[in-house]
Amino acid sequence: MKTNIGISDSNTEAVAFQLNKLLANEFVLYTKTRNYHWNIGGMNFFELHKLFEGQYEQLQVILDDIAERIRAIGHYSEARLVDILKLTDLLEPEYTVEPKEQLNNLLNDHETIIRILRTLITDFADTYKDLGSSDYVTGLLREHEKMAWMLRAFLK
Repeated sequence: MKTNIGISDSNTEAVAFQLNKLLANEFVLYTKTRNYHWNIGGMNFFELHKLFEGQYEQLQVILDDIAERIRAIGHYSEARLVDILKLTDLLEPEYTVEPKEQLNNLLNDHETIIRILRTLITDFADTYKDLGSSDYVTGLLREHEKMAWMLRAFLK
């Protein structure tokens, strides 16, 4: 059934595409965080194991919320790995079990997503007239800023 939410079809299509790109980025970050949770070692094992667990759990909720936002504006969420890998802006570096590398990799991904979200906030509101999606990604911005801060704190 077609949505009638006060946003043109072309605008919801453009927003859905950007949200699907965001979904892909979040999925890659989720997977990387989960990987590091499973494969952490060293002196800070317990603290980093718990940190990564908390972050991947938060990212899991974010993934579901983004997918549901896409559906709420009348489009389908990308869910196949092949499609996610085509849409993501994030890269998977070489495999590492080094805590500092893991922390830096995750921090860089969060900061990439933060920069993307800053652009989406204004694009969704000004270009696509979708204040709901703009407000939604504003909340995501705050979540990623906090997760990045937590990672940064370990790197000092």
